[in-house]
Formats: sequence, structure tokens, C-alpha cells
Amino acid sequence: MSSDKTNKDLSDRLLEELQHGLPRGEIPAALFGNEDIYRLELRNIFARCWVFLAHDSEIPAVGDYVRRKIGEDNFIVVRDDDGEIHALFDACRHRGVQVCRADSGNTSVFLCPYHGWSYDTKGNLLGAPLWKNAFGDMSKEDNGLLSVAKLATYNGLIFATLDPSAPALEEYLGGMKWYLDMVFGLNEHGVEVIGPPQRFVVDANWKSGAENFSGDDYHLGTLHRSAWSIGAFPVPFADNMMGYHIQASAGHSLSLSMAPTEDDPGPKFFAYPDDLARTFNTSRLNPEQLRIARRSRVFVGNVFPNFSILCVPMTDDGAHFPPTGVLTIRIWQPMGPGRVEAWNWFCAIRNMTPMQKERVYKSGLASFSMGGVFEMDDTEPWILAARTGRSVSAEVLDLKLNYKMGLPGVGIARREENWPGPGVAYWPRYEEGVQRNLFRFYSEMMRAERGVWPKFSVD
Repeated sequence: MSSDKTNKDLSDRLLEELQHGLPRGEIPAALFGNEDIYRLELRNIFARCWVFLAHDSEIPAVGDYVRRKIGEDNFIVVRDDDGEIHALFDACRHRGVQVCRADSGNTSVFLCPYHGWSYDTKGNLLGAPLWKNAFGDMSKEDNGLLSVAKLATYNGLIFATLDPSAPALEEYLGGMKWYLDMVFGLNEHGVEVIGPPQRFVVDANWKSGAENFSGDDYHLGTLHRSAWSIGAFPVPFADNMMGYHIQASAGHSLSLSMAPTEDDPGPKFFAYPDDLARTFNTSRLNPEQLRIARRSRVFVGNVFPNFSILCVPMTDDGAHFPPTGVLTIRIWQPMGPGRVEAWNWFCAIRNMTPMQKERVYKSGLASFSMGGVFEMDDTEPWILAARTGRSVSAEVLDLKLNYKMGLPGVGIARREENWPGPGVAYWPRYEEGVQRNLFRFYSEMMRAERGVWPKFSVD
């Protein structure tokens, strides 16, 4: 039997075990390390789902561009002369050479270094050296840079998909829109990124970051104990577990740490400064959204597959500055079954004062950055999980990981029947249904035929 067939048999078995094991809260450990599973993810997940590329504040002017990835492939996100945004596959139509030579900048022309083919910011082919001699009357219109199948923006967040059969972005986000509005739509000013993204590589699987930010709160009191010890986080661990896990829609989940009431002391409204919170145009939120936002201490969520959001009260200097709301967005960029590059942006509400933006940035650097205390805590176990996922012993012994928390009869979490927002909510946060929600959609997408989109209910 060939090794290729053996590997395919293993990947098919792993997906079958995932499908049948999820209702029992069992997930094969080898999903976090199998090479064939990873290659299938690039085609069935990243080449089909809506993937976050950039925030529109990164390209405010005509000609501004950033270079980003879908799966392992480079795309140019650029604002054209008419102010429209495009996402262009970074490959010259002549020999496939990359035409974008920097991570960001401003230009009117992208020039291939190989044979000099040039393209405008819409992706149109402008020309090439000695065009008439080389190509005569060949159509330039048919040789422009390829574009993504669909591109759309929501609350300044730019997403794209390579699948023309994919649902519209707002349909894809489903109930998650309601919660994104609570974070990115607090007032008419919106948010902006503070500087370029941090990028750092970890020997881990991209799914570890995605499932952690779907709502893994169980690790906070052990892995992040030092953050409480130094006063960087203001809410005791047991109190912080009081809140909700929400399966907003298929694949998309979030977790909210919430004060018992709006009058409860301590950080609320994501710990934004009171003078800033008073400027929020809360008429943009409906009454239920506003009540939840006012009680919220922490928002952590993941838009499937790999776009994560965190809004959390943090400080870099507890002796001199109280915790403030830090909003960070990030992607878990796949680089292989055991390698991921984290891209991390800090965001500020646009009408923050310069001092408030400085506090957000410095507090974020101290906590959720390549040198932050939370980041260094998290990445170490993810490295070990990926190591186990690609081990022969995990495969031979058929290791199944335990995702049972919150299943009927397991733990104290119970479904909140009167939850006012979309999706399915559980209280308190001793619960892993949010991770199971991610893997249910993952399972369906991994097995779906091209052009067929799964539809199922969260639970």
C-alpha cells in the first residue's frame, strides 16, 4: 500500500471520527498535526470561507495598500483611484511572479520585476516593455491580476472569499454581527488600528488560537494566574467566570464576562474610561445590546476560521494607571500543520484622546503581544498540543481530546433560555460548546463538496 493512500485513509478516518465524536465531546488529537488534514484545510476552509484581510483604516488614501494572505497565498489589499477596495492575487499573469514587493505602502502601479508587466490599483494590465513586438494585438483586458471571488466590509473589517458560491458576508456572519456591533459600533466614529500588525511565528496549529478565542475561559485561573498576581487584570478568577458562552451562528462563537448588574462595582462597558463612554452614541445599539455592553467586562470571540477579537481591561502599570479597555484583533495565519503566524493589531475608538490611545497601546503590549504576559502563557501549551497532534503515539493509541464540558450532565453550565441576543447562550463560562461549535462547522466544511454550503443549527 502506498504511503499516499495510507495518509489519505488516515485523514478520511480522522474526519469521520470527528463527525461521530463531536456529539460526545471527543476530537482526534491528530487533527492538530496531520499533514493531509492541513492540505485539505487550505482548500476546503481557507479557499472557501470568508477570511479577514485588513481594517479599512490601514488603507485610508487612494493608492494605499497592504499585503495579506488567504491560506498561504499573498493578496494585495489596495484602495484604487476611485476609493474602492480590491483584493488582488499577488501573481503576475505572465510567469506568476509576485508584483508587490513590500508589506505596505502607497503606489499607482505594481510592477513585475521579471519581465516588467505593470498593473494599476484595480489590477488592470497597463502594459509591458516592447508590447507591440512581443505580443502584438493580444488583449490586455484578459491579462489583469486575478481578484478574489467576493470582497466585503463590515464595521471597517475587510473580508474576502475565493469561492463564488459562498454566501454574502453578512449572511455568513449571521448572529455574530449583533455582537460585532457591540464592540466596533459603539459610536459613529468607529475604530482604527494603531500602527501596523505585530507578527510572530509559533510552532503550533492555527486551530489552537481559533478555539482558544472562541471562549476557552477554563485556563484563565491556571495558565494566567500571574496576571492576577501582578494586578494586571482587575477581576478575580471566580468572578470572571460568571458570564456567558454564546454560539452566535455556525462556526462563530464568543464569550462575555459580565457584572451581575449594571450597578455592580468594578469595570463595565469593557472598562473604557467613563469620559469616553459618555461620548458613545448608544442609539446605534438596541436596548438589549446596550444592557449587555454596559455589564460586559471582557469580550473574546472568533469568526470562523481564524479571525479573533478580544476586548479586555488591562494595564501595563497597575501602580500608576487603572485598567483600561484594550481592543485587539488578530488572525492565526496557517504556515503548516505545526506552524502558525499570529498577526496582532491594537485598535482604538477613533475619538479617543491621544493619551487614551497611548494607554491602550502600552497596556496591550504588556499583555497581548509577542512579549506580553498572556501571549507567552498561551503559546507554550499550543506548541505542546501541536507536538502531540503529530506524534505517532497519538495516532496509534487513537488519542481523543476531551471537549465534554457543558454537555448534559457535565459541569454546572446551563443553557440560558431567555438570552436576548441571537444564537445559543450558556451560563456560566464553565463550558466548551463554543469550541464544539467551531469544530462542527469545520467538520461540515472539510467534507462538503465545492459549491455546497452546509447549513445547521447551533446548540
